[in-house]
Amino acid sequence: MPTVQVLDGQGKQSGTLELSPEVFGVEIKGPLLHQAVVRELADRRVGTHDTKGRSEVSGGGRKPWKQKGTGRARQGSIRATQWKGGGKPFGPTPRSYEQAMPRQMRREALREAVASTIAGATLRVVESVSADGKTKGLVSGLAQLGLQPVSTLVVVARLGEPLLRAARNVPWLTVETPTQVSVYQVLHARQVVFERAALKALEEALGE
Repeated sequence: MPTVQVLDGQGKQSGTLELSPEVFGVEIKGPLLHQAVVRELADRRVGTHDTKGRSEVSGGGRKPWKQKGTGRARQGSIRATQWKGGGKPFGPTPRSYEQAMPRQMRREALREAVASTIAGATLRVVESVSADGKTKGLVSGLAQLGLQPVSTLVVVARLGEPLLRAARNVPWLTVETPTQVSVYQVLHARQVVFERAALKALEEALGE
């Protein structure tokens, strides 16, 4: 049964938390995590890239010179793909990069991502993460937990306005709730911090 230490606001151990082996004691499968990360990053792409083909660029309505007798290669339009300013052949057009992934696979990938942080000892569990809206106070509180100013994910049970306002000025900090946290966020962060209530809420949701 996975067991993690719970820290108080000063970074001292205040107890332990036993987690469900069916949820966070699963086998870690690299291919599934890779698929989940690739899917998430692909879904972030807006796909608004576009180039104009020869039928879309302006000009080129007439034949530049007659077909025969000039000694030059025959040309039908100055907006053909071989001309400067002409259309682009096989260029990108707007498209969706979304990838389908079954819900059960997405849930399993998130279980394995959290399990990997537990196995790698990069997961910290705290009683609560509080903030008064001041960035300095939040960074100081995280430092007391032994966190370094590197890529950090904090998952809280409820994301209030003071915490959101304090965290948005910290470039290396990401704050999420259990319903919004993703596989990529968990794996990308070098430090992962869960509130006790947030971790239990995620455990309950993934165990259904």
